[in-house]
Amino acid sequence: MVGPEIERLIQLLSRLPGLGPRSARRVALHLVEKRDVLLLPLAKAMADAGEKVKTCSVCGNFDSIDPCSICSDHRRDDALLCVVEDVGALWAMERTGAFRGRYHVLGGLLSALDGVGPEELGIAQLVERARAPQVTEIILCTPATVEGATTAHYIADRLASADVMVSGLAHGVPVGGELDYLDDGTISAALRARRAI
Repeated sequence: MVGPEIERLIQLLSRLPGLGPRSARRVALHLVEKRDVLLLPLAKAMADAGEKVKTCSVCGNFDSIDPCSICSDHRRDDALLCVVEDVGALWAMERTGAFRGRYHVLGGLLSALDGVGPEELGIAQLVERARAPQVTEIILCTPATVEGATTAHYIADRLASADVMVSGLAHGVPVGGELDYLDDGTISAALRARRAI
């Protein structure tokens, strides 16, 4: 039905998160139809990213410089170290503008089913960074899943001998959330984490 170039484009696009074969076909068609304003600039941007983007040797973020721009920013608070699952979670934290400390990207979560143990994650590097004299608090920002909780507990145990406070994100009712739309786990977590008003 289509040439091998377009078929390859569709196959590669269908590997992206959120795109199945049908969505990939629509995206490929749109890109080819708008090749001068979309396809060619996108191809150049992807080639540039593939060539220039590096993994930060300090925190694990993606940037074109190493150490990354966050690790190089001297206005950041060296006392706070935020531990996140992946770079997407780091970017989500940065979008809020609420955190001005440093980061540590684990590169995943502990999962016995998937064969991901502590050796596959950046936990040993985290423990080493936590022992730095300027670090006073480690904030575990793992997701509220079984794997996230398991990873957070494992890290907290590993950091027990370090002279740092270990904290985690609060879980519960989101801003603007209505109770009848929330799952039981969220309501239970919010009830356990209640505070005086």
